[in-house]
Amino acid sequence: QVQLVESGGGLVQAGGSLRLSCAASGRAFSTYNMGWFRQAPGGEREFVSGINRSGGVTYYADSVKGRFTISRDNAKNTVLLQMNSPKPEDTAVYYCAAGRLNYELARDAGRFDYWGQGTQVTVSS
Repeated sequence: QVQLVESGGGLVQAGGSLRLSCAASGRAFSTYNMGWFRQAPGGEREFVSGINRSGGVTYYADSVKGRFTISRDNAKNTVLLQMNSPKPEDTAVYYCAAGRLNYELARDAGRFDYWGQGTQVTVSS
């Protein structure tokens, strides 16, 4: 198992930038595929971005492609989401997730086994 804690959320103006961080406990971090999801009030949990175990494969929802960048540092048990040019529609609680099984390119929340508590991102216009 793994414990996940997100940080870095807050208020940002549209067109600015924000970096979210997910800190994972345990020495098995590098065995997990990682992902970011988000959920707006009253909405369903939505896939944002994913990254494979080594960090060599990244993928994104169409809505954020070209603006967000996911990365990981396995030596630090950390996965990041760099949010550039955020838009008001990016406002949501952002969750870090870990997938135990090797499902590369997974976009389904059901493919991820462990979740953080989330961090609020609010984008103002």
